[in-house]
Amino acid sequence: MLSRAQVHAEPGMGAHAAFAAEMRACLAARPRRISPKWFYDSRGSQLFDAICELPEYYPTRTEFGILTRHAGEMAALMGPRAEVVEFGAGSLRKVRLLLDAMEAPARYLPIDISGDHLAQSAIELQRTYPGLDVQPVVADYTQRLLLPAPLPGAGKRIGFFPGSTIGNFTPEEALHFFVLAGQLLRGGALLLGADLVKDPAVLHAAYNDAQGVTAEFNLNLLARANRELGTGFELSKFWHSAFYNAPASRIEMHLVSRERQRVEWRGERFEFDEGEAIHTENSYKFTVEGLHAMALDAGFRPGPVWTDDAQLFSVHWLHAPA
Repeated sequence: MLSRAQVHAEPGMGAHAAFAAEMRACLAARPRRISPKWFYDSRGSQLFDAICELPEYYPTRTEFGILTRHAGEMAALMGPRAEVVEFGAGSLRKVRLLLDAMEAPARYLPIDISGDHLAQSAIELQRTYPGLDVQPVVADYTQRLLLPAPLPGAGKRIGFFPGSTIGNFTPEEALHFFVLAGQLLRGGALLLGADLVKDPAVLHAAYNDAQGVTAEFNLNLLARANRELGTGFELSKFWHSAFYNAPASRIEMHLVSRERQRVEWRGERFEFDEGEAIHTENSYKFTVEGLHAMALDAGFRPGPVWTDDAQLFSVHWLHAPA
């Protein structure tokens, strides 16, 4: 699932207008799909936080455990006075593990399109690390961008992209991200979290929890559309569906119509057949070799890989192009 840090509006368009435009395009299309970035209103963010605490949902706690155990090794690779560039600010819990282990980090550059969220996160981090240069960058990191020049005497520039958010991209989008990241991190490295291919039963449980929190999270996208856009979806007429598409190595999340129904919105009528779905999210799973092959295609050179004992999740050190 996407973290809250990846929510953004379309360039040149306010978030409300962008949501309305994408929902209109979704309803008019066959098959129907919409970006998972629209999961994350206030309620969606609360539900995502709850998902991260569920016993079935292993990614967050497993990656946190890997970082906790190996932060010293990662910091040694970063070297003294490194600059950390985080793609998506998130809750800042994970980057603190790195900052605590690093030798005199020179600067922290969190990149996020949401300026208000980013500013608050930066203020909170600055209170904890008063000697650290914290410089937020309001931008969409999936697009080409410029970062401030390195500080005088700074060491390597290290990218940090946790949470397996790379899995929400299509393979083409993931390769594009690697290329852009390589241009930003010249001579440095990327520290990347990636969920691994595993027993489909484990994946099924993670996205179909017994308490139904993930189902509520998925359905909240329609609830948000009702609140903000006046769409009039009847949530009781949709099922949450999440399954592992093994040939594509990805979890797919859908909202499936329980019956034949009609949604009327802004003077238009949109028909749903029984069993027809809105595709709301992909979450790709990786092998170490497959992720390394993609990184190599973008000019990165694979380095150490850290995993948990059960081989559920991985964190990769990828040397950036010179």
